[in-house]
Amino acid sequence: MDPPTEPWSGPYDYHMLVIGAGSGGLAVAKEAAGLRRKVLILDQAYASHTDTQTGSSLHRAPVRAFLQQASLLGKAIHDSQKYGWRLKAEACHVWTDLVQAVQQVVKAKDSEMRREMERCGVCYLQGRGEIVAPDTVEVTEMNGRKRRVTAETLVISTGETAQYLDVPGAREYCHTSEELLSLAEPPGRTLVVGGSAEGLECAGFLLGLGLQVTVMPLNNTMLQGMDQRMAQKIENHMYVSGVDFLHGCSLTKMEQTGVYSEDVVSGDREAQKPQQASTRRLRVTITSKDGQTRQEDFDTVLLAVGKKASTRNIGLECVGVQCSEGTGKIVVNERDQTNVDHIYAVGSVQHGRPSTTGLAMHAGTLLARRLYRGDTILCDYTHVPTVVLTPMEYAACGLTEEEANLTFGEASVEVYHSYYWPVQWELPARNKNSCYVKVICHIPDHERVVGLHVMGPNAGDILQGFTAAMKCGLTKQQLDSTVGIQPGSAQVLTSLTQTQRMTEASMVRGNC
Repeated sequence: MDPPTEPWSGPYDYHMLVIGAGSGGLAVAKEAAGLRRKVLILDQAYASHTDTQTGSSLHRAPVRAFLQQASLLGKAIHDSQKYGWRLKAEACHVWTDLVQAVQQVVKAKDSEMRREMERCGVCYLQGRGEIVAPDTVEVTEMNGRKRRVTAETLVISTGETAQYLDVPGAREYCHTSEELLSLAEPPGRTLVVGGSAEGLECAGFLLGLGLQVTVMPLNNTMLQGMDQRMAQKIENHMYVSGVDFLHGCSLTKMEQTGVYSEDVVSGDREAQKPQQASTRRLRVTITSKDGQTRQEDFDTVLLAVGKKASTRNIGLECVGVQCSEGTGKIVVNERDQTNVDHIYAVGSVQHGRPSTTGLAMHAGTLLARRLYRGDTILCDYTHVPTVVLTPMEYAACGLTEEEANLTFGEASVEVYHSYYWPVQWELPARNKNSCYVKVICHIPDHERVVGLHVMGPNAGDILQGFTAAMKCGLTKQQLDSTVGIQPGSAQVLTSLTQTQRMTEASMVRGNC
């Protein structure tokens, strides 16, 4: 795509101004510039120094994958002995090597992203933007210089900010999950507060490095908004692997007690080597639901207690853009448009929409094409695949079992399910009954597949093709008529015969 070749001589400084370099903002800016529009994008994260470890929000997804892979490699080293490999020395993990490698890749990706924006003709600026009129933004650059620019269209893509708990010592001594790689030394014994996807991913990663990990879900909730049967299976797998869980508890106080240093090992002692704990030592006061309190010592406390839209101090109230009072997220219509003409929002800043990097990029691209190419295609926010990069990876598309029962009625929903054993796990005899799939069907509609859930290695890659099929109206009969690839894990979805009703009936009869 060629950038604009002629100067913009309209009544505005730019056709489009994007506030925030989220993945959706980058996508809409790139596509609009490719359609020969003059575009300015303001990277707010760098200006506020909130994203120094993971760069642009576009790179958080690969960082998650890097950390998951670091964890999985420890298990793979152990399994390799069953495949005939012999190591000349004991394997150990060096925290600083991982941190430096990830940060180098992120830095390279950021540089490449900025070069790509320049090649497309996008004006990229590290600075803050505040809307002072529906078509005017006051820009504050990194050096403090202020100036006002105008644009025909404004797009908000400021993303979300990790939240802290309002308890004594939390801000002084806790880290958010996004700050994990800012630690100069291994986290040691770690308390992860929150049962969100980010929290469980961090817990699984640290466990895989051989660290002691405890998870304290808030409000006794795991993976809120996701299928709760699947969430329970993920928790069970992590518990068996060595993660401790504190249910029905809350964090009420944090204080630093001094320094500490010793080797700590996870519950999976055969697969992992000990890590040296950090020199921090934190005393945590924990309150149970019946009001009893106790204290435990940890080296690190990670907060994964949710995120709030980064919509404060960008001038939305000045022009009357409608936001949710609770979350600060922006209310948009099916065209990603706010209640103010020519102001749009994309990505996780939208109220009531799913939030993934891939979805934000797709929505941003479609928005630019509707604005500047005359397209009418709207973003489909229903069949959105998502993945949780825990050691036992979980991917899902469509409705959860709870949502399907609520939408159609339990009598109209059939759930097919099965455990499976990946062929690569057979030689090391690993976790025979851990991997699991389930397909949720709407019975009156020819058993149309309305939800698909996979828990196992490479679950996200397995799900991708089935997501396209679901968008085309995939039915259980069509799934059954699909030829499975042998050997492979995805083929289990083409041969499901057991339903949850059958399994539950067998358990009642005492056959299971």
